[in-house]
Amino acid sequence: MPGTYYTLELQPELPQRIKRLAELANDLYYSWDRHSRGLFYYLDQDLWVDCRHNPKRFLRRIAQEKLDEAAADRTFLEEYQRTLAKYDTYHEELNDSRKIHGLNPATDLIAYFCAEFGLHESLPVYSGGLGILAGDYCKAASDLGIPFVAVGLLYRQGNLSQTIDDAGNQVTHYHPVKLEDLPLQPARDANGHEIYVSIDLPQTQFQVKVWWAKAGHTNLYLLDTDVAGNSEQDKAITYQIYPSDQHIRFKQEIVLGIGGTKALASLGLQPAVWHINEGHPCLQIVERWRQYVVAGLPYPAALELVAASTVFTTHTPVPAGHEIYDAELVKSCLSGYIDSIGIGIKQFLELGANHASQGFNLTSFSIRCSRFHNGVSRIHRGVAAAMEQSLWHEIPVDENPMDYVTNGIHVPTFLAREWINALDDPGWDSELLNPDYWQRISQFSDATFWNVHLSLKNKLFKDCGAYIAQRCRRHGYSQTQINHEIKLLRGDEDTLVIGFARRFATYKRATLLFDDPDRLARLLNDPHRPVILIIAGKAHPHDEPGKALIKRIHDYSREPRFHGRVLLLEGYDMSLARQLVTSVDLWLNTPEYPLEACGTSGMKAGINGVINLSVLDGWWGEAYNGANGWALQPHDSERDPVRRRREESEELLDLLEEEIIPMYFDKASGYSEAWVRMAKASMQSIISSFNSQRMVMDYVNKFYQPALSKLRMLNENRGAYAAALAGWKEAVKQKWPGVSIRRLDHNTMTLQQGAEFCIRVGVRLNGLHSNDVHVECLLGPAFETREAQYSSCHPLAPMAEEHDETIYELRFTPAHAGLVGYKLRAYPYHKLLCHPLEMGFMKWV
Repeated sequence: MPGTYYTLELQPELPQRIKRLAELANDLYYSWDRHSRGLFYYLDQDLWVDCRHNPKRFLRRIAQEKLDEAAADRTFLEEYQRTLAKYDTYHEELNDSRKIHGLNPATDLIAYFCAEFGLHESLPVYSGGLGILAGDYCKAASDLGIPFVAVGLLYRQGNLSQTIDDAGNQVTHYHPVKLEDLPLQPARDANGHEIYVSIDLPQTQFQVKVWWAKAGHTNLYLLDTDVAGNSEQDKAITYQIYPSDQHIRFKQEIVLGIGGTKALASLGLQPAVWHINEGHPCLQIVERWRQYVVAGLPYPAALELVAASTVFTTHTPVPAGHEIYDAELVKSCLSGYIDSIGIGIKQFLELGANHASQGFNLTSFSIRCSRFHNGVSRIHRGVAAAMEQSLWHEIPVDENPMDYVTNGIHVPTFLAREWINALDDPGWDSELLNPDYWQRISQFSDATFWNVHLSLKNKLFKDCGAYIAQRCRRHGYSQTQINHEIKLLRGDEDTLVIGFARRFATYKRATLLFDDPDRLARLLNDPHRPVILIIAGKAHPHDEPGKALIKRIHDYSREPRFHGRVLLLEGYDMSLARQLVTSVDLWLNTPEYPLEACGTSGMKAGINGVINLSVLDGWWGEAYNGANGWALQPHDSERDPVRRRREESEELLDLLEEEIIPMYFDKASGYSEAWVRMAKASMQSIISSFNSQRMVMDYVNKFYQPALSKLRMLNENRGAYAAALAGWKEAVKQKWPGVSIRRLDHNTMTLQQGAEFCIRVGVRLNGLHSNDVHVECLLGPAFETREAQYSSCHPLAPMAEEHDETIYELRFTPAHAGLVGYKLRAYPYHKLLCHPLEMGFMKWV
């Protein structure tokens, strides 16, 4: 139609009786509290959907008469009061949480920095899995009452939405956010003034505004450069998440790291432990380092204090995933900060050097400037340790300081309401750290369990039908064509539903199932055992191979043999993901091993009684127990990749044809008893072991508490111990190349059981003290065909000086019987080290 289109938002006023709806709308606690969201849904279901589950936008657009009716609606008011009572109790009581985590709120604040946070679709400052994980972390920290603050960026462009055109091409839609829609308010200092921090670069100076989002007990601060007075170029720094322009991206990371550190100082917060989630925020190290130097510490001692209180988590399984910047860009932006630290540019850049790449590597910098580092699953720990091996080049990969904490999901966010109702226990969410509690799932009757699952599945069919119909109408399909598309979603026949939904990156191999399309078509079209494959996901706007995968699946879905059997859903987001993981029968995950750092979608499915079929990579390598799902054993990654993919695709179809589909349709009781048994085992094993409260407590116990202890020690005497440690490290670096070790005693080949065994070695210390070098014997059962498995470690004691060598000796009675193997080695050691092998030096006999 011709003419200009205008809109006018007529905003209602909340009646006094339900005034606190505005408070609920401004606390992201609603992102995991269904009762809070349920109030908005009750008021106007259609508007709630139209507002994309955004409470603030909803309250501005709801009709006044509906609010007035609700204020007089007894049913609504009762639910409103129950919700507020739960909300107030949650905020007033921490359930003796300090007894769980042991952190002191007055002194043990944890600062958690990340480039994205995915708490809910109503706060679109996330891109994918990293953000969802960070959002879950914030929620669990709130539930546990951890003294915790989070720092990120406010992206004005917001999250990207996706449609798929009739040719199968992904179309990306950009939606600039409106601040009035977001659950944010300006952060203020102790005097009530809005907080701005300054970033001073050689080329420019600009202001950063700090916004505050409340998420239960967690405070999330978001940084924004779209500030009056900044240049247009500087305003755009935080406009878009992960911009392709490297200059803008590096400035984003300056804002996040340096600006975030300054923001916390302006808020009067003094974190004790700083957690860097992926490399993007690592420049906080620079500002914290500078602050210590300004306070009077020499820069080597200052770095020891910074590093001892820093936890770094890497989520990257491949070298190409690291953030690497040109050295000239780093110098041009950070020269002023580097000068204020007192370190030379060359020496600073060496902290970010990596043998596998040119430039300044943020992962290498983060590891060198932290003392606690981890991958995000047991398998990923090995991948990350090998990838960063050059940082500890003399240490065996399986012993270097890289550790792991397996990711978890926030169960209250992702467990379907129907399962919560089935638990029939208002305190269920306080039992997530209690594995025994979840034995009750096995006590559900099979019929009850299956009926809950069917209710979720039927809702999914209805919603998927609506999604597909909407897309078809946009492309001009007739109603007859639409009916043909969704005929299997009417629930007329029992159908096995397989779900696959995630980011479309090539390593996730979304098309592995289609490598033998004829066989797949035969499996899906069996009239006695019908199967539907529902696929959703989106590719990064600049990921052309990922977008090509979407088009390829779309093309398959248009073939007559897959029509109505392969359903490709558009608009993948948090809301659609929540629907799919709660409602399909089987969750498919086919990454290329070992490129799945962890993966969490299968966890979300598993806690809802959906069974996993996954490659044994990431978290599933720990979770799979033979009774809670199916596993694809990855083939040798060194083999021909084409052959490897073919074999894994065949085995995937074999599992479907020979085990999974027959089990599902074995329904003597009206449902498959074996399927229900496995689904129960899935819920029971995954809820207690792969939830985000367990994840947070792992970080507390493995990293936060040790970091606090070490920081207090190094801080004594105004940092004197930090200075002493830094001096010792420098001496070791200078002298270690001249250290050598040799065996002095005769190599005894046989020994009578129960006899004493003596080992003597001579170590040339090159000016180091005997207490500076730890010498030990690794010992374990030996095998004819492979090296021993070392199961015990025995230290050698310094005994005497002979010429230019120090003699170390060990006398002990081996506990092992039969053939044993042993090795002798030496490495530098100091009691103030956070990890005994953090220097990366080791000599072997």
